[in-house]
Amino acid sequence: MLRNQYHPSMTSPQAAGRPGSALSRILLAGLLTGIIDGLFASIQSFFYNSNPERVFQGVASTLLGPSALDGGARTAAIGLLMHFGVALGWSTVFLLLYESSPRLRSLVQSPLGPLKVAAVYGPFIWLVMSLMVIPLLVHHPTVLRPRWWVQLIGHIPCVGLPIVSMIGWRDRHPSS
Repeated sequence: MLRNQYHPSMTSPQAAGRPGSALSRILLAGLLTGIIDGLFASIQSFFYNSNPERVFQGVASTLLGPSALDGGARTAAIGLLMHFGVALGWSTVFLLLYESSPRLRSLVQSPLGPLKVAAVYGPFIWLVMSLMVIPLLVHHPTVLRPRWWVQLIGHIPCVGLPIVSMIGWRDRHPSS
């Protein structure tokens, strides 16, 4: 359980199940991000003569290897689970940054704050994943094609914004 000197209610074991707790914010942020980004990738797939199943098979192939692309619904489901796991992971990272930085909390709470922070955090996630994590797993460098740039920009509204908004929700809407 995360302890937070600024939010004493977060220190009790009962806080884990309450709206606004660290766990609920991570789960909400990860779930919302997984859904929005999954829809973005799925819709985008049709513009590249592909389909959502192939998108998530591609995600699975980063761990399972190229054979995942021929694995049908089973490997697509594995890829979908991985996709949500990554969304939860980045939501957790943001919560840790948010809770440890009064300056970041203040920025998120400012007018258009979630959008400002998402404009940095979303592309940061894409840069780390596409230039470091994925190449490390698949053993070849990323090729920067137009699709890569679409993803970079798309990570602002489809990844950064849901994470930042859900993690900062409690402080932006204290009566909720």
